[in-house]
Amino acid sequence: MSGFKRDWNGNAKKRDGPKPPAKKVVQNQFTPMFETLRDELDQHHDRRERIIKASRDITALSKKIIFALQRIRKIDEELPKNIQAEIDTRLADISKLLATIAPEIQGINRYRYARSLMCLEELVEALTFLHYLKTQTLITPEQLTPIMEDLVRKGITPSEDVAMTDASEPAAAAPEQPLEKETPKVSLTQDDYLYGVFDLTGEMMRFATTSTALTGTMAGGGAGGDEQPRTIVEDMHELGSFFEMLPVGQGNRFQWEKKLEVTRQSVQKVERLGYDRTIRGSERPKGWIPDLSGGDQAEEE
Repeated sequence: MSGFKRDWNGNAKKRDGPKPPAKKVVQNQFTPMFETLRDELDQHHDRRERIIKASRDITALSKKIIFALQRIRKIDEELPKNIQAEIDTRLADISKLLATIAPEIQGINRYRYARSLMCLEELVEALTFLHYLKTQTLITPEQLTPIMEDLVRKGITPSEDVAMTDASEPAAAAPEQPLEKETPKVSLTQDDYLYGVFDLTGEMMRFATTSTALTGTMAGGGAGGDEQPRTIVEDMHELGSFFEMLPVGQGNRFQWEKKLEVTRQSVQKVERLGYDRTIRGSERPKGWIPDLSGGDQAEEE
């Protein structure tokens, strides 16, 4: 293919002679099929970009909820007002983002874009951590489902919400009935829940470390064995035991084993924290933070 001739200023010179005719686009019986495939691919990439952008923002907001919860020093049903207000603000922002992507991930698209929806694991981690600090129990998938539906419903814009729920005038509402649409849902898969609970153990370990160092007592409050308050150490024991009994998931085996190993380390750190407090707790000054980075130092001697 020949290039253009240019003058000293870099401008293309006019071609001598007649202008060559434009190339004719070949059209045949397969052209409409490929044009349809082209449009579908364009829609797929645009939809994926929107989901990734919203997922990134939801992940950041979920982390901010976790950071706010880590400022709590005890397990109590009533959270401090400033922390509760911050959490409500973050959840409101998450609701708006979920409402924007909910229509995009219905049906098979929920699994088609599963890798782009890693934000749901982080959101499950934040919601389970919030539930644990209030009740000292692990939230179930059945309890998470209505919470997710409520988040999506609250994220709908006010104008759409009024059009869907306004029933102040029964006579005028009857013709509008065919226009009502069911609110799209954001469903959680088994991997979303399990991997979110996997990550919860790390937050429980951090919470146990900071609360014990600043208050001098192990966090807890529920009914335990021998009429003693159940502490976070027992909760970590039970959670770690349940994960050890579960079979390896059918998805990414490497990710499952990696998260399981991190969970084991978190349980061991909380165990070491409980042992140090029980055996030598009276010798520790207030504000002491244990060293959980190394193993048994007696082996170094």
